[in-house]
Amino acid sequence: MSTPARQLHLGAFFFGVGHHLAAWRHPDVDAASATSIESLRAWARIAEAAKFDAIFFADNVGLSGSPAGLLTKNALPYPFDPLLLQSALAGVTERIGLVATVSTTYLPPYHLARKFATLDHLSGGRSGWNLVTSGSDFEAQAFGLPHQLDHAHRYEKAHEYVKVVKGLWDTWEDDAFVQDKETNQFFDPARLHRITHAGKHFQVRGGLQAPRAPQGYPVFVQAGSSDDGQDLAAATAELVFIAQQTVEDARAFYQSLKGRLANWGRTPDQLKILPGISPFVGRSHAEAQEKFEQLQSLIDPVLGVGLLSAFLGNVDLSKYPIDGPFPRDLPVTEGWQSRQDLFNKLAERENLSIRQLYERVAGARGHWTLVGTPETIADQLEHWFTTGAADGFNVLSPTLPHGLKDFAELVIPELQRRGLFRTEYTGHTLREHLGLPRPAHPLAAATRAAPSLATA
Repeated sequence: MSTPARQLHLGAFFFGVGHHLAAWRHPDVDAASATSIESLRAWARIAEAAKFDAIFFADNVGLSGSPAGLLTKNALPYPFDPLLLQSALAGVTERIGLVATVSTTYLPPYHLARKFATLDHLSGGRSGWNLVTSGSDFEAQAFGLPHQLDHAHRYEKAHEYVKVVKGLWDTWEDDAFVQDKETNQFFDPARLHRITHAGKHFQVRGGLQAPRAPQGYPVFVQAGSSDDGQDLAAATAELVFIAQQTVEDARAFYQSLKGRLANWGRTPDQLKILPGISPFVGRSHAEAQEKFEQLQSLIDPVLGVGLLSAFLGNVDLSKYPIDGPFPRDLPVTEGWQSRQDLFNKLAERENLSIRQLYERVAGARGHWTLVGTPETIADQLEHWFTTGAADGFNVLSPTLPHGLKDFAELVIPELQRRGLFRTEYTGHTLREHLGLPRPAHPLAAATRAAPSLATA
């Protein structure tokens, strides 16, 4: 029997009314649509009709501490709780995966475990958890802390957090609920496994009320590219979103991360790596370029500098001339270290000024921006996919829904024509879309060997 040809995985990343820094100012964009459930449902239906693997929502948990004069120029990107929002979208979709971002730093493990178990049941096995550790002081201050935890501490805590939530998701074996009315037995006590965890960061004893989820666990998603982030991803992640500007950098990251999996007893096919892309698609290159330049012309320089400052850990750039060289002496902060490294390398490699750097990254916050026809964009995606730089891509539409429609109606048919992307869903769960196994209950085999009346 022949092995099916490898195909791309695609995520649809919803972010406000589009990923471009000036998306809300575009004349065709309804700036209020990111807070309209009807609009969000419509966008989800577009993504599902195009057979995307999943919808993805990022998040942070606090209002930016930027001055009001800066905030007023920018659309708020995270108006809703992503888990509640994905639960709402579960009811108007049938097959597409639903990935929500939740921080391990500010939500107790029990809350997260119960919420994702609920989403997985509500959606029939389509949930994914994008694990973040949070990287800003304003988030910490929203939870009563003076500043964020240091980078290494956050990731150490995240490793333990994953152990706890897995234990909670394994409270019940898959067939624990016998519901035998004749014997008056609702569940088999031998198939109940309460967690007793005493660790450095968490002390947890108890169990979930919900049956084991359809997928066992939600798909584990991560986006950190620092050394700490890669170690956490190698240990826990099944889907990794990355920001890389060149195929060489993406290929090096791909090899580095997949090379760490063996240390955790894992194989390369157990983790999928999806670089982010922001595509400007036109039926001609001139049309695509016009779409790109129109949005670029709407960037407010104050916001552009503010974007760089935020990703660099709120470093003050005001003392540097905006058209002078990007400074090389900026401190490394406890914030998003992988993005700091990406911006520094990009500015150095291309000798960019502050203005040129924010113009380069404003479209997708550091992800790869493509401008072209369906054919030329498909050529580039195919090259990355077939040369060991990606297992697929996370699509960051510059505007919503327009950029999403362009990709769905123009690029995806070209990828399908080349046999690089599905024409129909073949599974029902997000794990099935991604070719990932459903995790077996770790104690089920031991239970089968034990006496049937063993107590929990």
